[in-house]
Amino acid sequence: MMDIIENDLRRLDLNLLLTFRALLEERSVTRAAQRLFLGQPAVSGALKRLRAAFGDELFVRTPHGIEPTPRAFELARQIEPLLVSLHRTLTQPPVFDPSSAQRVFRVGLTDALEVALMPEIMSRVARSAPGVKLIMRTAEASSAPGMLDEGVIELAVGVFRECAAWHRREPLFRWRFVCVYNPRLVAVRGKALSMDEFLQHRHLLTSFNAGLHGYIDEQLEVRNQRRQVVFSSPNFATSPFIVQRTPAITTVPDFIAGAWRDTLGLAVSPLPLKVPSYEVSLLWTASNAQDPGIAWLASEFAAAFGTAGRH
Repeated sequence: MMDIIENDLRRLDLNLLLTFRALLEERSVTRAAQRLFLGQPAVSGALKRLRAAFGDELFVRTPHGIEPTPRAFELARQIEPLLVSLHRTLTQPPVFDPSSAQRVFRVGLTDALEVALMPEIMSRVARSAPGVKLIMRTAEASSAPGMLDEGVIELAVGVFRECAAWHRREPLFRWRFVCVYNPRLVAVRGKALSMDEFLQHRHLLTSFNAGLHGYIDEQLEVRNQRRQVVFSSPNFATSPFIVQRTPAITTVPDFIAGAWRDTLGLAVSPLPLKVPSYEVSLLWTASNAQDPGIAWLASEFAAAFGTAGRH
């Protein structure tokens, strides 16, 4: 069926339909040519192609110009809504109405960002866009750009130090590492962990490489210091429950530490070691830059980051 449709459409183009419309309204080849800013031979040639395509004279000569045939009037009735709709599609900017939208978005991010953000995001979506559905995909900074290019996800959230020319990036906020522990099990003399207190306790590590040695350990080695890492996992989900039950410390981004503190009654302390902060951004492809749905979703994430940043 599609082959038949394609073969039929090859005989026509939009310019022929515009010529047909001008001939129908002007009832003159000369006036139609002037209206279309074309030469009269070009309009006569287009009319010849129209006649061949539809198998009908379409317009017949009279002493007063040209008159449409019954077939031409029938075609006009069917073609006019098509041209109006096409014009509206080409000239009006795309819109996205969250309240009535029925759409599925796929987002790539780490589990830490998912834990910190998605409760707020889903709360906002439930209120403003009840027909929208979100699918989360695990995406690290190294894998997210490729997932965007392949169409696996439409939006990525994370730390992206570089941005390809065909990607678009919007900074959201900066985060730092902080320490999380159970204040009933880890005694702290002051308002924050000292370096001695930090080193004397056991540690849990989130390591995407499944190791017991991470960035914090590298920084400690520069100072000829060492901590005791007794647990490592590529996920953040388990660590707060271990910390809740054992006298141990885990060092995580401040945006997830705030969520753990508020829900599990844990304590948060600055890291007793100077380390840089990191910028979290939204990332999407340039081909989606004019998608109003993506723009809306990006604004929701920006608002949710603002809420998360207050923890």
